[in-house]
Amino acid sequence: MIYSTALQDHGLPHDPFKAIVTPRPIGWITTLNAKGEVNLSPYSFFNAVSSRPHIVMFGSEDKKDAVSFVEETGEFTCSLVTKALAQQMNLTSAPLPAGQSEYAYAGLEMAASTFVKPPRVAGSPAALECKLLSVQQLVDLDGKLVPRWMVLGQVVGIFMDDAYVRGGRFDTAAANPIARCGYADYAEVDHLFSIIRPTGG
Repeated sequence: MIYSTALQDHGLPHDPFKAIVTPRPIGWITTLNAKGEVNLSPYSFFNAVSSRPHIVMFGSEDKKDAVSFVEETGEFTCSLVTKALAQQMNLTSAPLPAGQSEYAYAGLEMAASTFVKPPRVAGSPAALECKLLSVQQLVDLDGKLVPRWMVLGQVVGIFMDDAYVRGGRFDTAAANPIARCGYADYAEVDHLFSIIRPTGG
């Protein structure tokens, strides 16, 4: 089948877009506002976009606190979401009243960062400490602004739990991260396979 995204004439009970662009890493983003209030929220529109320098992005549908806070203070952290933390991650997506802590609501502890002010999730085996590069409101094909925002940040510090550094590498499978799929579905990374890139050219 093929359908028009403008017409959404797929005839399915749910939009399949997010089930096709999958699995997606989850950016578990911590930000601070100018008053020092902390926000923790998960974003499945998240990825690395550059390795030199290290740059990550997350996309927000509607302008949520993470975007507003990072605009105010220019820093954020991204903690790795693992299978063991899946339920707590889900709780941090709840629409809590202003001022209520997602960390407390989900039963999570904060750990101090080294290079930025926002904390990281203490139980996560890895985290990225980032400084803001840009916040961009997206536009569609007609040039019309849409209520979607993209945040780009440069990674200035990387935390790894030493227990997951093995043979000079971060042991991704041992950390057991999860990724967002379509609908209410998630995937977990618990084993890897390797493919060596071709040489030459």
